[in-house]
Amino acid sequence: MESIEKIVARQLLEIKAVRLNTDKPFTWASGWKSPIYCDNRKILSYPKAREIIFKNLAKIIEQNYKNVDVIAGVATGAIAWGVLVAEALGKPFVYVRPKPKDHGTGAQVEGDLPAGASVVVVEDLISTGASSLSAVDALQNEGAHVLGMVAIFSYNFDKARRSFEYGNCELRTLTNYDTLIDEALNCNYIREKEIALLREWRFHPEAWGQNL
Repeated sequence: MESIEKIVARQLLEIKAVRLNTDKPFTWASGWKSPIYCDNRKILSYPKAREIIFKNLAKIIEQNYKNVDVIAGVATGAIAWGVLVAEALGKPFVYVRPKPKDHGTGAQVEGDLPAGASVVVVEDLISTGASSLSAVDALQNEGAHVLGMVAIFSYNFDKARRSFEYGNCELRTLTNYDTLIDEALNCNYIREKEIALLREWRFHPEAWGQNL
């Protein structure tokens, strides 16, 4: 049976939620130059891919976090995914803002989060992990017990791996950069000669960008 990692990677490529271009790199918001651009919000427009992804995120949670009370989505990209997963599991949902709002209640966590609730966080994309782990901190500051995080895709940066280890937060993803590159080659989305450059970028993304 084909692995879910490969299935999801192929879906991302087919609907162009992930685009690869080594000749004309993309510029991220951080300023990094990158041969890959991932926009998982696009998946929501494709029912087949959307169903594969939210059902398998829910499956990960069912198999690994049986005592979860609440599903939390990280604003804004993972709000929709969190709602879909919460609905599939029949669980309450909350979402976490990047920072407390500067009006009204000043809340950062929106929704009804009982004190001491066991929470699984849903993310769409993991790059450095900074914003994802900030959401974990916000939930913990509200008294939640964060069991772990599930996400659609991770770039598998060493920095992110170290951050999650340091933050003592377990991360599980449906697919990742290494699987994506392998599947892109298998499906002729990229050429063999591009593999080395794509792998080099993942290990040294900041340096790679500075050399362009």
